[in-house]
Amino acid sequence: MYTKPRLPDPVRTAAVRALVIVAVTLVQLMIAVLCSLAAVWLAFPMVISTVASTIVATWAVLDVWVTRQVWRQRHGVLSEPSSAARTRPRVVRQRQEHEDRPV
Repeated sequence: MYTKPRLPDPVRTAAVRALVIVAVTLVQLMIAVLCSLAAVWLAFPMVISTVASTIVATWAVLDVWVTRQVWRQRHGVLSEPSSAARTRPRVVRQRQEHEDRPV
């Protein structure tokens, strides 16, 4: 019904990267939990790895946000008021004063 505009390439790339990193972090978390429950030697290295991956995943998600903001700032949408929009009274008054001045 309604099509959403496609994400810009840099933002989409950052989002895919963040999604993959978060997915790997969740898999690591599940492995760490299962290894801890089974009392396997791999539990401690997996917990350390999961903590490091959580930091990296947080950084990746922040990268998506920052990339989106930067893209919007550099390639922002130029908006114009609709024809039904009224001009502000101060702007109208300034235009009238400017037109009424003798040359």
